[in-house]
Amino acid sequence: MTKDDVLFSQTFGPLTRTDLVRYAGAGGDFNPIHHDEIFARSAGYPSVIAHGLLTAGIAGGALAEAVGPLRLRRFAVRYSGQVFPGDTLTVTATESGAHDARVHYSIEVLASGEAGSDRKVLSAEAEVDA
Repeated sequence: MTKDDVLFSQTFGPLTRTDLVRYAGAGGDFNPIHHDEIFARSAGYPSVIAHGLLTAGIAGGALAEAVGPLRLRRFAVRYSGQVFPGDTLTVTATESGAHDARVHYSIEVLASGEAGSDRKVLSAEAEVDA
């Protein structure tokens, strides 16, 4: 990867508990692991955790803003860690090739906060119309 391959690297946050509650309302996911501290701790987490789709939405939204929403054709994610209130997310998109009039991007989301710095929490692959 060279510096020229990087489409963008953008920071979001820090995420707040209010962000998590707002997302729960918008997405209709009221699993207590996302808003109930006691429940989250009983499940083995140090605190409540952000919805995975919130993290994916932040990454996908950043990509769509960078390339134009009508050009995005495929967006597939893999979750690899939890995001907690207070975390700041860094989303980086790197061009990984082109094929059939589509540009391919690899996206990585790193979280930094009380649980540690630069924790990889999501990776994604995207196809965008050239």
